[in-house]
Amino acid sequence: MHDDLKQALETLRNGGLILYPTDTIWGIGCDATNAEAVKSIYKLKQREDSKSMLVLLDNTAKLGAYVNDIPEVAYDMAELTNKPLTIIYDDAKNLASNLLAEDGSVGIRMTEEEFSQQLCARFKKPIVSTSANVSGEPSPQNFGKISESIKDGVDYIVKFRQEETQNPAPSSIIKITKDSQVTVIRE
Repeated sequence: MHDDLKQALETLRNGGLILYPTDTIWGIGCDATNAEAVKSIYKLKQREDSKSMLVLLDNTAKLGAYVNDIPEVAYDMAELTNKPLTIIYDDAKNLASNLLAEDGSVGIRMTEEEFSQQLCARFKKPIVSTSANVSGEPSPQNFGKISESIKDGVDYIVKFRQEETQNPAPSSIIKITKDSQVTVIRE
């Protein structure tokens, strides 16, 4: 795993795209602060750039660097969940503008998966995490189901966990507004 982390970090720092395991499904990732790298993911996925993508962080202490107003309930939800949880926050900051939703919000998930957590911690910035598929096609449930066009379109493919065949569940998604209103998007 050490060599994978080293190669993935180098790729991210150079503005490249990686294919990597997360706490849900395999993701296409890049530096979430690099607009050109984000643009490359939209192009690879053949996805409209008006559809935002989520980012991964390794711990809640870093939230304040990327969200202006964090309702206290967000910390509670992140700590109490027993499965991966993506929280959509209003008023994102310090991220590539083409990554955000039209209303300026962003989805952020605290990853607990070993590789992606170490990658986020060492990169010291959020990392985009979007499903490893062309937009409109089914999300691949494991590495073996990722299309060759996606594999060919990234700069580095992580070797760690490629042999796994289980079908992990997607994250739950909730939106928390500045005034602490919670809306469940996906359970």
